[in-house]
Amino acid sequence: MTIFEITSLDLNLEDVKKRMRKGDWERVQTLLDAVKPLISARAAYDACYIDQREEGGVVIGGIRFVSQVLKKNLEKIGRVFPYVVTIGPGLEERSDVSADFLDRYYLDVIGNVAVTRARKAFEDHLRSKFALSGLSYMSPGSLQDWPIEEQAPLFSLLQEVEKTLGVRLTESFLMIPRKSVSGIYFPTEVTFHSCQLCPRENCEGRRAPFDETLAREYGLRK
Repeated sequence: MTIFEITSLDLNLEDVKKRMRKGDWERVQTLLDAVKPLISARAAYDACYIDQREEGGVVIGGIRFVSQVLKKNLEKIGRVFPYVVTIGPGLEERSDVSADFLDRYYLDVIGNVAVTRARKAFEDHLRSKFALSGLSYMSPGSLQDWPIEEQAPLFSLLQEVEKTLGVRLTESFLMIPRKSVSGIYFPTEVTFHSCQLCPRENCEGRRAPFDETLAREYGLRK
C-alpha cells in the first residue's frame, strides 16, 4: 500500500461560496484561515489486479466485491486502484468543540470542499504516476447496487489503512474522520459517474444527471 501526502489544497473562499447560496463571507474567511493549518490531507491506495469476474461481482486482490455495476465497469479493465482519502481529524475536532451552530455548518462545508480537492489531487497523482488519461471511480454507498456495507471488503483490501492513515470504520460502515472518501478508481475512455444511475432528486452532491437509458444498460431498469 502506498501513502500519498497531499501538500497543498489551495483552499479559498470562492470554492466555499460555490457550495453555499449565501453566508457571512467575512466569518467564513476567518474560519477558513483558522482551519487550514489543521488539515492534513493524505491518501492510501494500492494498484491491484482483478483476479476473476463472478456472477454479480468481481474478485480483486483475493477480496470479493458484490456489485453488478462495478463488474460491468471493470469488464475490460485489468488494473484498478482502491483508495481512501482523508483530510485528517483536525477540522472536525475544531467543529465538534464549537457551540455555534452556524460556525459548525460553515466548517462542514469547508470540510467538504477540502476533501473534494484532496480527492482531485490524488486523482491527478494517479494520472501522472501511472500515465493514465481517463479515470473514473465508484464508492461504496453511492448506489443501491453497491451498498455502504461494501466498505468492509474495501478496508480488508487496504489492510493497513487505519494504522497508516488513521481512518477507521464504524459499526455502520461510516468512516472516521468523517471528512474521508473511499472507493475504487479505474481507467476508462468514457467518464462514469454513479450519479448517472441514481434517480434520487434534490441531491446536493450530484455530479451528473440521471440517465435512464444507461441505467437499463447496467440492468438497473427494466
